[in-house]
Amino acid sequence: MLGFPNGSGGDGVGAEDLSQLQSTMRAIELACSYIQINSNPVAAEATILSLHQSPQPYKACRYILENSQVANARFQAAAAIREAAIREWSFLATDDKGGLISFCLGYVMQHANSSEGYVLSKVSSVAAQLMKRGWLEFTPADKEVFFYQINQAILGSRGLDVQFIGINFLESLVSEFSPSTSSAMGLPREFHENCRKSLEQNFLKTFYQWAKDAALSVTNKIIASHSSVPEVKVCNATLRLMYQILNWEFRYSKGGGTRASINVFSDGIRVDNALARKTECVIVQPGASWCDVLLSSSHVGWLINLYSSVRQKFDLEGYWLDCPVAVSARKLIVQLCSLAGEIFPSNNAQMREQHLLLLLSGVLPWIDPPDVISKEIEEGKSGSEMIDGCRALLSIGTVTTPVVFDQLLRSLRPFGTLTLLSMLMGEVVKVLMANSTDEETWSYEARDILLDTWTTLLASMDGSGGNAWLPPEGMHAAASLFSLIVESELKVASASGRGTVDPTETLEEVYSLLLIIGHVLADEGEGETALVPDAVQSHFVDVVEANNHPVVVLSSSIIKFAEQCLDAEMRSSIFSPRLMEAVIWFLARWSFTYLMLVEDCNLGSNQLQSLPSRACLFTFFNEHNQGKFVLDIIVRISLTSLMSFPGEKDLQELTCFQLLHALVRRRNICFHLLSLDSWRNLANAFANDKSLFLLNSVSQRSLAQTLVLSAYGMQSSDASNQYVKDLMAHMTSSLVDLTNNSDLKNLAQQPDIIMLVSCVLERLRGAASATEPRTQRAVYEMGLSVMNPVLRLLEVYKHESAVIYLLLKFVVDWVDGQLSYLEAHETAVVINFCMSLLQIYSSHNIGKISLSLSSTLLNEAKTEKYKDLRALLQLLSHLCSKDMVDFSSDSIETQSTNISQVVYFGLHIITPLITLELLKYPKLCFDYFSLISHMLEVYPETLAQLNNDAFSHVLTTVDFGLHQQDVDIVTMCLRALKALASYHYKEKNAGNSGLGSHAAGHTDPNGVFHEGILSRFLRTLLHFLLFEDYSTDLVSTAADALFPLILCEPNLYQGLGNELIEKQANPNFKTRLANALQVLTTSNQLSSSLDRLNYQRFRKNLNNFLVEVRGFLKTR
Repeated sequence: MLGFPNGSGGDGVGAEDLSQLQSTMRAIELACSYIQINSNPVAAEATILSLHQSPQPYKACRYILENSQVANARFQAAAAIREAAIREWSFLATDDKGGLISFCLGYVMQHANSSEGYVLSKVSSVAAQLMKRGWLEFTPADKEVFFYQINQAILGSRGLDVQFIGINFLESLVSEFSPSTSSAMGLPREFHENCRKSLEQNFLKTFYQWAKDAALSVTNKIIASHSSVPEVKVCNATLRLMYQILNWEFRYSKGGGTRASINVFSDGIRVDNALARKTECVIVQPGASWCDVLLSSSHVGWLINLYSSVRQKFDLEGYWLDCPVAVSARKLIVQLCSLAGEIFPSNNAQMREQHLLLLLSGVLPWIDPPDVISKEIEEGKSGSEMIDGCRALLSIGTVTTPVVFDQLLRSLRPFGTLTLLSMLMGEVVKVLMANSTDEETWSYEARDILLDTWTTLLASMDGSGGNAWLPPEGMHAAASLFSLIVESELKVASASGRGTVDPTETLEEVYSLLLIIGHVLADEGEGETALVPDAVQSHFVDVVEANNHPVVVLSSSIIKFAEQCLDAEMRSSIFSPRLMEAVIWFLARWSFTYLMLVEDCNLGSNQLQSLPSRACLFTFFNEHNQGKFVLDIIVRISLTSLMSFPGEKDLQELTCFQLLHALVRRRNICFHLLSLDSWRNLANAFANDKSLFLLNSVSQRSLAQTLVLSAYGMQSSDASNQYVKDLMAHMTSSLVDLTNNSDLKNLAQQPDIIMLVSCVLERLRGAASATEPRTQRAVYEMGLSVMNPVLRLLEVYKHESAVIYLLLKFVVDWVDGQLSYLEAHETAVVINFCMSLLQIYSSHNIGKISLSLSSTLLNEAKTEKYKDLRALLQLLSHLCSKDMVDFSSDSIETQSTNISQVVYFGLHIITPLITLELLKYPKLCFDYFSLISHMLEVYPETLAQLNNDAFSHVLTTVDFGLHQQDVDIVTMCLRALKALASYHYKEKNAGNSGLGSHAAGHTDPNGVFHEGILSRFLRTLLHFLLFEDYSTDLVSTAADALFPLILCEPNLYQGLGNELIEKQANPNFKTRLANALQVLTTSNQLSSSLDRLNYQRFRKNLNNFLVEVRGFLKTR
């Protein structure tokens, strides 16, 4: 017996034992004092740790709890009870387990009036954790004894302090049973899930009812009193507990007879689907069994009346809105607003609406009328109630349709809820406009919540994005709200422009309006065909004259405004770089949507194509009307932004990468571009004007890419190729002339030459990335003409890491664009060039790091090395792709041999330079494992030929990749393992050596045995699958890797299985695991052939195996 039979005092303790207990208590008290004053903390922590780790410290802990005057010592004693009991639980007698819990509960209730609340919370938490630990062992009668004591306390029969403690204990208990807040106990996940299921199905609703009853027992006195009373503390605790229970992720209380299964692949912690929003909104779905507690018992009405009554009583005391009981009540009301699911009977559609209407009627005084409440907040009243009212609207909007949401308010007001939402948002916008400050006030938070509400309501409409389910009043409310926002901006702009010489403030407003208008008129077109928004078309259905169409009028006005930047005087006085950025951004977004529309492609849904307004939008800016004129203006504006704003990096990148690139993305525009003098001026400036050589690298590359892409506008393929040759001739000849100079080594080190070479390489890279079938021949010849200069520059600039990187990146992009089109003899030329490049890179030790460098230089060197290595990895990957994508007419057998040799040589160069530290760079990591995975799938024999050090290093990195968080990286590593193991298995079955010595274990000179690589990965992968957390998306890929590994190492697999079985102390678990391991490799008619059907069978087997065993193997 441990001295905890019934929670009584230390009866029967002898004098010798008492002396020992007192000595232990003093030691712990002294240690706690030392930690508090930071005196000899190491020794003090060791003393406390000895108590936690000592076997059966229960008597000493009990003595400290009952007798010590040091609160921290009592806290540590409670913690020690918890650690020892969890550690020794399986050895404790049933009476001792119950005695520990009874003692903790008795202690907190006996000391309920203590001022040291954190000690009581700790002891209460320990009781909750121990109750969970024995939950599946205790009989219903055992639990009834515990909960009878708790229920009596909560009902208030032993006073307010004990009532509060009882509620606090239930909070701790619910927290322990919830996956997201439970304490680790080193137990199987099945245990935690079964505890959770039991509590949810049998006790959770009861706890909620107890909390309701406790609240009812004290609220009358709170309402009747004229000042704060002790009952408030209890009431706040009950509200907090009810909120906590409703925040539970219900899985087993839902109706329908479905059986919720355990997720054996993750921790079971809820990931809310509102992560895309700024405001959290958790939908509460407790199931039909909760209807009597939450809906049929007037519970919601009681809660609304409670808050309203106390609110009215303390209306003049503004601080009351932020006191704990008020905050807890509002949180519970907001949570009840998100009630959904089967709790509402399917044959009673009105119950949900009545429930939400009751809640809305209670929330309404918090937010209506918006202008009055806003004024009160600005005069000093707390804004917390207003913000909670906005949250309530968000919750209601989340669980209803826009129609139901709007109808709710009509029985209380002459307008709908959408109108109220618009009024609220309008008031918040007014406050934000009036108080423009960097400090985030209540209005900022309210704005975010209300925007999320609008987003939720609009996202719930039909999938076509139309407004079929949005009531007309709702459309009007949304339009009015947007009009208010624009009107506010215009008023500020107008006011700032009157009576002042400095136009800065007005231009700032113009800047904002350009961005707003751009977002309204055009959707984001990145990655897809940009369409004129349906809302824009449907809103102006009665407009038949193009000159009167609002979109045409607004667009024309902005284009005319932008055209003013072509005048030097206007440009210097009005168009700042920031304003030009807005102009360029707008023109890019607008051009991609409206300029020279292709009929039936850019005008959205079919039902809108017959509208009269469609013809206005289609014809006004098309090629037969104003389109070519506007196109010329846009090109001239682009050239001006590049030539007249030197050093403005952001502006130039917007021009090159967004605006000009948007123009050449549409083929029909390319045909007109090449006929414009302005476009020819741009191409001529690109080739000859020195000012454009000052653009940054991104802009150089993008501009070259754009100009080459525009060659599609030529009438024939020959003309397109000639256009590219003429465009890039100056670039290629400058590199050839430079490398032919006899004094190249000295000349190349001059700063202006380095800048010239860098600029030319960026342009060549941009042209290479624009390769298309129509211009492929010209781009190939461009690269062919600079092959020798590139190799020469690689030698000359071996100490200029920035130039080396540009050289490599040009080659990477050029090879990527060309290789799939080349015939065999041309491919051989490219492969030989790549081999020479790799040899030169290796011979000059480019990329190696000197350990003698200072830490700063070492970090810089790592960064440069990372960039070089990534470029080389990409080059090798592109070479491998020839076997997958090949448009040439020749056989690829000879090419494959040559390519594998180059890749093999490249791996020998790169492998020693790839460190685990460098693999922490995400992009390098992805490129590296892409190459390794592809290499092992296409050329497994090449990797097998690597020397032992290189091969071992590659597989060490694969092991590293298996344990990364990125699912793509893990997937590629699993694919690499599958390729490696299946290659070895097939080769061995064919009588060959396969991986040879790499697969065989060996004993080193010190007599230590080292497993073969396949054995090592079989052990690693089994551990990964059984004990680590990962996405279910990985199970199929992992099965494909595990299957050939088991076939390669059947004896090891059998041994690992037996070892795992023997470790199971629970006979039931031991039997389940043995059966599951047997079924894994025998069921589903699985054979030893590595064919598609067997892979499919093993995937199914592995998934069933993991579902069966991970629940008790994975502990928490």
